[in-house]
Amino acid sequence: MPSSSFAGSFSTPKLNVAIDTGNPLLNVTVDGFLKIGTVAAIKSLAEDAYYIIKGVEEDVHGRCLLGFVCAVLHRTVAGLYVGMEYGMERVRGTRDWKNAMLGGALTGALISAATNKDKDKIVIDAIAGGAIATASLFINYLI
Repeated sequence: MPSSSFAGSFSTPKLNVAIDTGNPLLNVTVDGFLKIGTVAAIKSLAEDAYYIIKGVEEDVHGRCLLGFVCAVLHRTVAGLYVGMEYGMERVRGTRDWKNAMLGGALTGALISAATNKDKDKIVIDAIAGGAIATASLFINYLI
């Protein structure tokens, strides 16, 4: 009886781009900005391709513009978060999960304060930012 088998391995391609600005904080911020922004841009392009293929063409221009704006916002938030986390690491003199929590909380508070004036909402967004950053760090350690 004929049989077949598959032997091999799959690996994802890796691309490392290093931009040296001469400042470690700025280097980490730019790196996070580029990586997360690239993911956001690819996500919006994939969504736009889906809608074009499905024949929803009436508002493709609006979707493309929205995708671009979302990619820029994701990059801004990512750069701010990475800078805050790195700043916490430098101020505290240690590298642990608390830097992610504090960096996420400060990022959430700053972005919330820039978009609204409700103090309760700013505190809630700071808590959410800290929780999301801490959870993502723990998930990153598990993977």
